[in-house]
Amino acid sequence: MRKLKCPQCEVDRFFVKNESGENCLVNVNEDYEVVAVHSIDSLEGFDLSMLYCLGCSWKGSPRSLKSGSHKRVKK
Repeated sequence: MRKLKCPQCEVDRFFVKNESGENCLVNVNEDYEVVAVHSIDSLEGFDLSMLYCLGCSWKGSPRSLKSGSHKRVKK
């Protein structure tokens, strides 16, 4: 499974929140499907339309993530 990355810092781990303010650690696959990192975690009741990056202050939808196939060019 290829994981999509944050458009700001390129980290591939995010969290989602539910109405109670609880968090669940997730990845997003190349089909923009939000998947819990730990298989025992359920995503029921979590807002999967808003992701929060673990590496920076970015937040946004799964569709706004970068494909993991790009390479950063250093100058």
